[in-house]
Amino acid sequence: MTMTNPLVYLVEDSEMLSMLYQDYLRAESYEIKAFRFGKEGLDALKEQPPQVLLLDLELPDMDGMELLRYVCEQGLPTSVVVITAHGSVDIAVEAMRHSAFDFLTKPFDGKRLCTTVRNAAKHQQLSSLVDTYRANYDLSGFGGFIGSSLSMQAVYRILESAAPSKATVFITGESGTGKEVCAETLHKISPRKDQPLVVLNCAAIPRDLIESEIFGHVKGAFTGALTDREGAAARANGGTLFLDEICEMELDLQAKLLRFIQTGTFQRVGGSKLESVDVRFVCATNRDPIAEVQAGRFREDLYYRLHVIPIALPPLRERGDDVLAIARRFLRQFAVEENKHFTDFSPESAQMLLNYEWPGNVRQLQNVVRNIVVLHDGERVVPSMFPPPLNTVPVTAPVPHTVLVAPVATTSSDAIRPMWLVEKETIENAIAACDGNIPQAAALLELSPSTIYRKRLAWQSA
Repeated sequence: MTMTNPLVYLVEDSEMLSMLYQDYLRAESYEIKAFRFGKEGLDALKEQPPQVLLLDLELPDMDGMELLRYVCEQGLPTSVVVITAHGSVDIAVEAMRHSAFDFLTKPFDGKRLCTTVRNAAKHQQLSSLVDTYRANYDLSGFGGFIGSSLSMQAVYRILESAAPSKATVFITGESGTGKEVCAETLHKISPRKDQPLVVLNCAAIPRDLIESEIFGHVKGAFTGALTDREGAAARANGGTLFLDEICEMELDLQAKLLRFIQTGTFQRVGGSKLESVDVRFVCATNRDPIAEVQAGRFREDLYYRLHVIPIALPPLRERGDDVLAIARRFLRQFAVEENKHFTDFSPESAQMLLNYEWPGNVRQLQNVVRNIVVLHDGERVVPSMFPPPLNTVPVTAPVPHTVLVAPVATTSSDAIRPMWLVEKETIENAIAACDGNIPQAAALLELSPSTIYRKRLAWQSA
């Protein structure tokens, strides 16, 4: 099986139709193997999975759905196109539930078949590339991070590459996305891991004390300076200095920080002695640093001095199933701490976690899970245990937004049609424009194929 000659299995009990379908596909350069019985197709799947399986559901020796279930349960690298003489949307929904790629209703023409098989083969080729990437590069976590989303994989790669260097790292991201975890991970995998990591939150220190916190002071430098004191710069010598929320720093102190970064030397507040240290700088902000520069609140020269290796942490709402992985880790941790019995989330509560936008990101998720564990107990977390505002989140999977072409406005209310009818016409027109190819129509409408099948089922039963 190659990328240029995909292997296609055709399981069709009608010898005449099997020959017709093979004739349709002959010009597409596929390697086609035809089977009349489900058992033959099943044995072939076990020996060598194809890229595409054309599967008739009405077989003489078994239900074709059994082959589809086998492909799904075994996780075979095969795109299944279901064929049936019974155009029931119920069957389509059942097929999609078992990960069928598309659904063909007899009779269909050669153009429709070729388009569907071509799309199925391309889909499987892309899936194989993704699987290869995950097998070689995918991580379910890294350092203090949890999650295997593609956006986090990119973060892990940058951290791996940047760790051996002394280059300054500039972390950006919304509050609660894990900027401090990122800095800690970078330090732990760097050659400086045995030296100090000094964390300084520029937003949590009074403005008149932050210079002393960074550079230290000598006795008598200001009221209350009763002894000499080392600052973060001296304590981080040989290690890493993490300046969190750096955009909160005053402009005059930014100039001193710039000189420190450029020369590696500083003076304590009230002192005259020049001290030299070896420090790796990591900084972070939840603001847009470019906007802060343009507004005159952050020095441009300091920004470019710090912005050597940028790391943008994605918000939790863009990390997909990472939400569940993180929530389950918190659930197990807090259940042990609180001596509770929780082991997992129910399917409904898991869907609610996925549906929520998480404006407070991982920190908010952590607090929500702790709230649940402290106030409740049981084997599984159920929706009724969620605190506000999670308890108002819908349980069902959200339907992606569809851009509909609105009818021309008129002054007559008689011209206004129900939204479901407008949506139905838009979807059916898209399917017709794609020659009946539902996955292609779904992609153009920015919907999932399963959503279209569900909607068609609802319209049929209405």
